[in-house]
Amino acid sequence: MYEVRTILCPMDFSAHSRAALSLAASLARDHDARLIVVHVMPPPLAYDEVATPLPYSFYEAKVRDELEGSGIDDVPVAITLVEGDPAGEILRVAEETSADLIVMGTHGRTGLSRALMGSVAETVLRKAGCPVLTVKGRAAMQARDACSRLSMVS
Repeated sequence: MYEVRTILCPMDFSAHSRAALSLAASLARDHDARLIVVHVMPPPLAYDEVATPLPYSFYEAKVRDELEGSGIDDVPVAITLVEGDPAGEILRVAEETSADLIVMGTHGRTGLSRALMGSVAETVLRKAGCPVLTVKGRAAMQARDACSRLSMVS
């Protein structure tokens, strides 16, 4: 049996990542696993002047607000803030924390928008050293409800 001890959940404040957080918390609860929420901050961009990046405390408060509004108060959560390329940083944090599972939202872009923007989820899927569960908003909620029903049966 595959043991899940550490679940990593990237948070980009989208509806998809909120749904993934809900599912990740449900899985963490069911498996008595630790949940690590990672937010990758964009590097500062400047044009003609030096940009002042938003402080870590801003992003940490934003993640904490998301956690408080998510209804996962009964799951212990660690917050990790990093700066850089989202896919690369998610993979690095997953390796550093020995994540057994990555649960992440996906926007499901296709065609030109995906080609132009790339896909963080696809890169993580291809390169992660552990299983990756990608979910869209409604699918994550349905999966979370199914997990809840299964845990009530056992």
